[in-house]
Amino acid sequence: MLDIRLIREQPERVIAGLGRMGVPREEIETIRAIDAQVRALKTEVEQKRHELNAASKALGRLSPEEREQKRAELRQLGDTIAALDAQREELERQLHHRMLLLPNIPDERVPDGTSEADNVIVRTWGTPRTFTFPPKPHWEIGAQLGILDIERGIKISGSRFYVLRGAGAALQRALITFMLDLHIYQHKHLEVYPPFMVKQECLIGTGQLPKFAENLYHDAEEDYWFVPTAEVPVTNLHREEILEASQLPLRYVAYTPCFRREKMSAGRDVRGIKRGHQFDKVEMVRFCAPEDSDAELEIMLQEAEEVCQKLELPYRVVLVCTGEKGEFNAIQYDIEVYAPASKGEEGGEWLEVSSCSNFRDFQARRANIRYRPAPGAKPEFVHTLNGSGLALPRVLIAILENYQNEDGSVTIPPILRPYLHGLERIEASS
Repeated sequence: MLDIRLIREQPERVIAGLGRMGVPREEIETIRAIDAQVRALKTEVEQKRHELNAASKALGRLSPEEREQKRAELRQLGDTIAALDAQREELERQLHHRMLLLPNIPDERVPDGTSEADNVIVRTWGTPRTFTFPPKPHWEIGAQLGILDIERGIKISGSRFYVLRGAGAALQRALITFMLDLHIYQHKHLEVYPPFMVKQECLIGTGQLPKFAENLYHDAEEDYWFVPTAEVPVTNLHREEILEASQLPLRYVAYTPCFRREKMSAGRDVRGIKRGHQFDKVEMVRFCAPEDSDAELEIMLQEAEEVCQKLELPYRVVLVCTGEKGEFNAIQYDIEVYAPASKGEEGGEWLEVSSCSNFRDFQARRANIRYRPAPGAKPEFVHTLNGSGLALPRVLIAILENYQNEDGSVTIPPILRPYLHGLERIEASS
């Protein structure tokens, strides 16, 4: 959430910044008008309450007849105050709702654009493999090896579900464990295992609600929301808390399944397992002082890149444009690995396996997460960041397609072999 004082004091800066995110000037002007009404009503209510209190104290000095008449006047004044207060509360509710829907102001480095074609490639690593045979897409490889069963996933749960079997399930588990080990023991993150269902206020805190409710799974009876990413429960670990400067930066890592309805991607990536209503992800979440957040974003991005490097998967880092990035971060870098046959007969493509974002104080303001810069100092909002480290199943897709062999087998990346009891290759009999 943006600071209302910024909208009051620097409206043109906000209008220009949010205009890049498609927010019309009229919306900011409406918010400013409602805010002005709220403040005017607060002042009026305070003045009338002062009048009421002063007149109430003077009742004892009046004659009985005057006192009764004055009491009637005070009752009418009290009713006026109540009506003004109710009007103020309704306007505050409207203001709060509109503020929750506003995106973050994009960083100046973020390119303007409307599609992924407008993203800027920052750097690349590795060289896409040259094959001496036509590479197969992951859905063919997985089916022929007996490790990926899309048909039974659909039979069990419907479209955009699948079943991993045998070495496929083991490979997925090995990837999760490897990534957690790397972030915990080398990058020194603190692992947490959070609930996979959260309260509504947690999703408001990180920004998914109220704007993206249609993309979330919700248990209406218990009012639990299934997590779309570990960012939600882990960021909310410190909701409504005041941290000490000595605690920062806090660096967490968590594995969770993620649940998304994928309504916004209807008709996209219908073949294979690129998009699903349920998928696994290892997520990094950070809390830091404002002056450190840009540096923390670079560190987080490097840590996510290291996963790709150790898996020896060619990738590129892109700075995501205004029309493609998340609405609530200030800046976002995506890491995309190359999958040589992910589009079937159309060939290969770059698959996003990580988004690393700096939210500045946007989420912290919504979730009321603050820190004390010095002992006794006034609390200030922290900056929050998060990044995938990495997301499945796209890493699994990249491994199957990049490490495939002409005989249909798949070589296991060396870094994963200790997690698979030394298995070097997945073959049809695996």
